[in-house]
Amino acid sequence: MRYLLLTLVTLLAACDQGPTFTEAEPGEHLSAGDATVTKTDQNAFSLPLANLSPSRRLDFSVGNSFFRNPWVIGPASTDARDGLGPLFNTNACQNCHIKDGRGHPPAADAKQAVSMLVRLSVPASETDDLTRSGLVPEPNYGGQFQDAAIPGIEPEGRVRVSYEPVTMTFADGHQVGLRKPRLEFFDLAYGEMHPATLFSARVAPPMIGLGLLEAIPEADLLAHADPNDDDGDGISGRANRVWDSANNTTAMGRFGWKAGQPGVLQQSAGAFANDMGLSSHLVSTDSCAPSQTDCLAMPNGGDVEVSDSVLNSVVFYSRTLAVPARRNVDDPQVLKGKALFHEANCQGCHVPKFTTGAQAPEPELANQTIRPYTDLLLHDMGPGLADGRPEFLANGQEWRTAPLWGIGLTEAVNGHTQFLHDGRARNLMEAVLWHGGEAAASRDKVLTFDADQRAALLAFLNSL
Repeated sequence: MRYLLLTLVTLLAACDQGPTFTEAEPGEHLSAGDATVTKTDQNAFSLPLANLSPSRRLDFSVGNSFFRNPWVIGPASTDARDGLGPLFNTNACQNCHIKDGRGHPPAADAKQAVSMLVRLSVPASETDDLTRSGLVPEPNYGGQFQDAAIPGIEPEGRVRVSYEPVTMTFADGHQVGLRKPRLEFFDLAYGEMHPATLFSARVAPPMIGLGLLEAIPEADLLAHADPNDDDGDGISGRANRVWDSANNTTAMGRFGWKAGQPGVLQQSAGAFANDMGLSSHLVSTDSCAPSQTDCLAMPNGGDVEVSDSVLNSVVFYSRTLAVPARRNVDDPQVLKGKALFHEANCQGCHVPKFTTGAQAPEPELANQTIRPYTDLLLHDMGPGLADGRPEFLANGQEWRTAPLWGIGLTEAVNGHTQFLHDGRARNLMEAVLWHGGEAAASRDKVLTFDADQRAALLAFLNSL
């Protein structure tokens, strides 16, 4: 009996200590379950799901063609790919989502921002109807600043990003220089902006795993929500509720930096309209603001410039882009970094694992154990990262938890390591140190790490 009691005490003590992270979990390297791919070079984000059949890979290739190739000015003989603009940010999806990966802020001498866009709005009044849009566009420039245009139309202007230095200091005295961005607009073609305009710079996020994120049951995501912080851990994630145009109702937001889109279909249609000035059955308006009469008078590529067939092909492609496998999951330094990640409670928002539902958008996405390291919920990240711009239920300090899978391959795919919604962080440690608000305690814990611990944490993040 005494032996049994001692055994029970030992087991309870082990439970109190939590995970030990002395070895990788079975299948931990398979970030996307059966759909995981193993490429690690510049094409690592551009592969179809590993479990996609040969015939379905042909559909993937068709979608890839419309995603990669440029659209042209309408009307044109290439009527499946015409109607660009009149105002736009780029002429192809791939120009923003470079190699299906992450965009970056423009260089100081860049003529166009390309893979970074700036969302615009003005504060809502009590009389504004926000049911469908969630936002009030800037009167002269609409909801998104567009620095490119077709011949005969002036671009809205140009945007430049400058930076203010910020320094963070670790407990051991090690200092890291951060940079806080400042937007400057010039050569404005349509008059001054409203004095109360709210700006939000957004770099294009990676395209990998979107279908799998869409396939996580809503109830499983909401199980991590704690809007009133009832458990007292300082983390109070909540779901955004947004307008779903396809179903004419509200739905949980999953995509976009503030979870402002309910699914891949609407996200894609919105990007066609806002980034390239292309209408579809879901978003029938182009990129011209009501006051831009010369823009509105230009010819287009038809009442619906992106046909349902083309839109569905791009949606299928976007849903079936694969996630690469993790590397070095058994490496002692990576395991140490994983333990430190949990010690800092980073997994409180970057939830490691989910299982996709049986009723997934595509059958290959169903019933997969995935490791995206996100909860897709909104979290208050503090004033340091705030853009001050609401989006549906998201306030000016809230951001959706960004998925971390594939983050360690950013440099291999995109040739840079610029992170966060506006690309201000030049490496992963800078990204960690910008965390505030609900993540302030986790950041402060990281600030106590010594050089070896910092290296281990980065080794873990780069293994994802």
